[in-house]
Amino acid sequence: MGELKNCPSCGEFFNYTGIRDVCNKCAMNEEKLYEEVYRFLRKRENRAANIERIKEATGVEETLLYKWVRKGRLQPAMFPNLGYPCDNCGRLTNTGKLCTECTANIKNGLRQLEAATEFREKVSKQNSGTYHTDRKK
Repeated sequence: MGELKNCPSCGEFFNYTGIRDVCNKCAMNEEKLYEEVYRFLRKRENRAANIERIKEATGVEETLLYKWVRKGRLQPAMFPNLGYPCDNCGRLTNTGKLCTECTANIKNGLRQLEAATEFREKVSKQNSGTYHTDRKK
């Protein structure tokens, strides 16, 4: 069973079943635009086109191009200059939600946090057995 949603493109109500995020009319329009983009990219001289070049030649919005790359309809293996923005920094990537640099930064931060936690635990274990008194004889 689906739920009633507003189409983000045209604003009309449609039955959202989890398959498409737009109404049928807009989905048909997107499919026509996809066919136009795919025909453009299939030409040998256009296979290395980037998002700006495709947008300029076909008139298709960047958001749609990013959506198709993210869903795997336009594969970066076939068209090497395609990608979508990293959710963190905005650089183009073609796998996951984050670019390789942001992923490496997060992993590095986690390693540093882990090392600091281990150090704190080690220090607290060493100090736990030592007691100091202020006795004066």
